[in-house]
Amino acid sequence: MSPTFGIAFGGGGARGLAHIHVIEALDELGIKPVAIAGSSIGAIMGAGMAAGMTGKEIHDYARSILGRRAEVASRMWRARPGTIAEAMQVRVSQFNVERILKAFLPEAIPETFAELKIPLKVTATDYFGHKLAVFEDGDLHSALAASAAIPAVFRPVMRDGRLLIDGGIYNPVPFDLIENDADIIIGVDVVGAPEEADRKQPTSVDLMFGATQLMMQSIIANKLKQCRPDILVRPAVSKYRVLDFLKIDALMNETVDIKDELKRQVEKVLEARAGAAVKARRGKQVG
Repeated sequence: MSPTFGIAFGGGGARGLAHIHVIEALDELGIKPVAIAGSSIGAIMGAGMAAGMTGKEIHDYARSILGRRAEVASRMWRARPGTIAEAMQVRVSQFNVERILKAFLPEAIPETFAELKIPLKVTATDYFGHKLAVFEDGDLHSALAASAAIPAVFRPVMRDGRLLIDGGIYNPVPFDLIENDADIIIGVDVVGAPEEADRKQPTSVDLMFGATQLMMQSIIANKLKQCRPDILVRPAVSKYRVLDFLKIDALMNETVDIKDELKRQVEKVLEARAGAAVKARRGKQVG
């Protein structure tokens, strides 16, 4: 019997477009996960996969929108504030992430977790509860919005009486949430880290997002000391900023080698498991 796979897609804003290569690689290998977890952009990508979209479908959809500035502008207009009060909040960089997701999500992603074809766990951070929030049932869109609510960019999301922000704050790559749900667990880290770009002095915004990257990498490093996924891949995304969605073509071209890396790691893990199984059978025969 073939081993089952689970996959955890990490947070990282636009850097998470590299998740598409991972989904395409799994499609090409004929691997359909039995469990998916995601934080922030990873939750959105995970929802697409859990809804039954192929990597190519997600890739084509993302390019059809993000590859055209006019299309992005049109959808942002659709997500414009509905009231004067909302408009005032946007003036202080608090966009309504629920409206934006409604304007940008593909129709294939359903409204509820129950309609998904693969079980999905979505993370968010319970701001006043000081803890991780994990959603796996009920309304899907509000969970995705909460998971993607990057502080200082998007307004927090209210759900079940809790104020929720970006899931990557507490759990950047949530492989631990599905460690018991499949035989082989894959983690995809797209957090990246600050880079010295042309030796320019970072702006205050760069410093804010860069500090968040460092914090998230620290969390990941500590998690890996406690438990590790069977496979961990890290696309080369550090040169891109969290909101660099319009650079989709360059980002996708520069991270395409992650497909072959993942395939090699999957093959290595499967060979190791097959070898262990053979040894176990021989041991039983000798006994």
